[in-house]
Amino acid sequence: MTEPIPLRLLSAGAAQGLVQALAPRLQETFGAAVTGRFGAVGAIKEAFDAGEPCDLIILTEAMIAAMAAQGAVLAPTRAPLGRVRTGVAVRAGTPHPDVSTPEALAQALRAADEIYFPDPQRATAGIHFERVLRELGLLEALGPRLRTFPNGATAMRALAAAGSAAPIGCTQVTEILYTPGVELVAPLPARFELATVYTAAVSARAADPALAGQFISLLAGAGSAALRERSGFEGAGAA
Repeated sequence: MTEPIPLRLLSAGAAQGLVQALAPRLQETFGAAVTGRFGAVGAIKEAFDAGEPCDLIILTEAMIAAMAAQGAVLAPTRAPLGRVRTGVAVRAGTPHPDVSTPEALAQALRAADEIYFPDPQRATAGIHFERVLRELGLLEALGPRLRTFPNGATAMRALAAAGSAAPIGCTQVTEILYTPGVELVAPLPARFELATVYTAAVSARAADPALAGQFISLLAGAGSAALRERSGFEGAGAA
């Protein structure tokens, strides 16, 4: 049996569910298998800059634009996957609190005995959520209840396994929707809304740029538009 061609991917965790859903199609159509990893955007960018092998990278639109300007990715291959909002999650089967206003969100957070979210230094959602806590005047008061993790997917898996009575979490909607054992309550209230556009691009050091481009076509093309929407990507174009 012929070994599949490896496609080395570095990706923000927000796109993990989408990539994993389409990876079998890449192997069936092109005989290629996706390898690599997902993580907080800061950690993924650091890995790329350190020279980790990479054919295809998915980061925020702003990061990819800067990398294209530097020649680190091939500018013509850039393709937006869509906009991802940051949302509130609870463990499956527990009540959904009202988080529709800043006041309601503050009340829900005060009522939680544990609060799960990604790295407040390097993860897009984690950085933002820490700012929300600070603006609500809750960062210090809730400090002992805060549980941070390297990325949103890890935070949501921990939330799903939490043994406390009333845990709550916050990360990218895509990571919530693809984690068994947690449920999306709602996006953050309008005052704190964070909607991040994620973009894919072929790395300038790709071993097979054409293959990487084919996977981008699967990720961002019209054929996967419905999947992107179900995955939590909003306003995704059809490349």
